[in-house]
Amino acid sequence: MKICKRKDCLQKKILQTAIKIMTDKISMLMDFYELTMAQSFFKQNKHLEIGIFDFFYRANPFGNGYAIFAGLEQFISYIQNLKFSEEDISYLNKLKKFDKDFLEYLKNFKFDGDIYSVKEGSVIFPNEPLIKITAPILQAHIIEGALLNIINHQSLIATKASRIVQSAGDNNVMEFGLRRAHSPSAALYGSRASIIGGIKFTSNVMAGQIFDIPIAGTHSHSWVMSFDTELEAFEAYAINDPCILLVDTYNTLKSGVPNAIKIFDKLKKQGSTNNYGIRLDSGDLAYISKKAREMLDKAGHENAIIAASNDLDENLISDLKQQGAKISLWGIGTNLITSSPKPSFGGVYKLSGIYKQNKLIPKIKISETPEKINNPSNKKLIRIYDKQTNKMIADLITLENENINTNEDLTLFHPIQTWKKMKIKKSNYYVKDMLIKIFEKGNLTYKNPSVMEIHEYANKEKETLWEEYKRITNPNIMPVDLSQKLYDLKQKMINDIYDTF
Repeated sequence: MKICKRKDCLQKKILQTAIKIMTDKISMLMDFYELTMAQSFFKQNKHLEIGIFDFFYRANPFGNGYAIFAGLEQFISYIQNLKFSEEDISYLNKLKKFDKDFLEYLKNFKFDGDIYSVKEGSVIFPNEPLIKITAPILQAHIIEGALLNIINHQSLIATKASRIVQSAGDNNVMEFGLRRAHSPSAALYGSRASIIGGIKFTSNVMAGQIFDIPIAGTHSHSWVMSFDTELEAFEAYAINDPCILLVDTYNTLKSGVPNAIKIFDKLKKQGSTNNYGIRLDSGDLAYISKKAREMLDKAGHENAIIAASNDLDENLISDLKQQGAKISLWGIGTNLITSSPKPSFGGVYKLSGIYKQNKLIPKIKISETPEKINNPSNKKLIRIYDKQTNKMIADLITLENENINTNEDLTLFHPIQTWKKMKIKKSNYYVKDMLIKIFEKGNLTYKNPSVMEIHEYANKEKETLWEEYKRITNPNIMPVDLSQKLYDLKQKMINDIYDTF
């Protein structure tokens, strides 16, 4: 094997190996009905018919004012590695549900459609087309399950992470949910999504290695208990940088903090450049952190970090900060990696049009529940910004062939409560197309950024939100409006369908 000396070359090989491990069987990651529908399309010679599908979600999780889009890199890898092995075909044959000609088709399966997507790390809102698939309708059905699995999971964790970071304010946050994640894959990609959402460090070494993201950690209670005394345990751990000592194994204020101070005195006297501090993992974190801060400051360790853990989430962090807790580093495990109390992102994948003889036929799903009626046809997502502040004003969903003339005033209206209108002067706004081309005829046209580049992009995206949209509770709702042409098309299609009954 050729040895790569350059760091980026080694990281690339690590990533390629990890992707291979994670994608060896992912082609079969689908619901059974995707295959039965695919066979029916094939039998009716409809498998070459081109359809347009949209991925979108209907409500922000946690009652948040926005969500963070994540998982695109893994979805790209899935598309690139999508093929059915001899083992896969053999398994499907044994089910006796599929004809030989269809299985023969699957042997040579290759996705050759177009894919557009918002950038990973983008701030997103409900009902927007975030991924647009234009492909043979059979192929578009085959990829549904994996797309929803990948994007729903990582977008959910990234959004939860963003809420936690918002609550923590200027403090750093570390993710250490590995032991509480629902699987190795959930832990790995949960760590990745957490970093995208704004978390500074992860404890997950595999995630650090594969995605080149910062890792950090402290030590356990068992480390302290394995020594004869707490002080001896702290002395042994002091070789590490940073030296963050877990002080609540026996008695936080009477034993843990005083012993930590003895170690910090030694480090300071030796001229050590180690960063050091303590971690609290139980008790009244507000009270204990304030008392610990007094003790550390009195001993001359004003710069010592106070970290905290213990089933924290964004709400508890907000409460602790309101109580004046002296905590500068937050460790979040269970409630982040499992996205408590919201178990699902709720993203869906819907057909919005079919091409017949090169003519687009818009499609719409009707429901008694208004929010389940999708927006039909081939669409674009336009983001509108204030020129002076570079803050978001609104998002606008238009038909693909529409263009916004920024030399004219713009009038937006609520897609349901249409009397609610917003008029924007031409001198006050600019626009950005949010959907970019990822695949063209099955060929990748997009270069994946690194996770840390996505992290920085997501941070900049959040800076374009006004503060009222970032509130943890009762945030303002970003307008997501329809162009007049799209609104008219949707209403006509709804009325036409109801007129047939």
